Amino acid sequence: MNAQALPLQDLAAPEGVCYGCGTSHPSGLHLKSHWAEDGSHVLCRHEPDATFTGWPGLVYGGLLAMLVDCHSNWTAMAWHYRAEGREPGSLPRIDCVTGKLSLTYLKPTPMGVELVLKAWVEGEVGRKSRVICEVWAGDVLTVTADSVFVRVDTERLKQQAHATV
Repeated sequence: MNAQALPLQDLAAPEGVCYGCGTSHPSGLHLKSHWAEDGSHVLCRHEPDATFTGWPGLVYGGLLAMLVDCHSNWTAMAWHYRAEGREPGSLPRIDCVTGKLSLTYLKPTPMGVELVLKAWVEGEVGRKSRVICEVWAGDVLTVTADSVFVRVDTERLKQQAHATV
């Protein structure tokens, strides 16, 4: 398998422990994001298991928010690497965090169907980048998201967070 085929998470953060997308989380979802073949957007596929049922037969909305959050964040980071002409995983590492997460639930999302998330950066790639994400259940668009992700120094962010406790 060549580096282009590896998921962004495995390339840029193999030690990641996020429940949704962390490669090293012992019981997480291990979401995997990849550039689309044409390079116009980033894709992620996931089929929720019964643990994430909301109403009977429907995916829990909180899981959909987590899927969008993780995948959109990886989309922002992928766009930053590309804007700098670098491969994911090259140093210095690029990290982003969620600045604003805004989802619109268009239709119920059925259980038992593979979900496809399609995301891209809308506008300029900067310290704050706007990411548009769609969630598809088969041919049905069930969720759209318009969010902002902020490029950060995670060590500094961690120190700031712990200083306030």
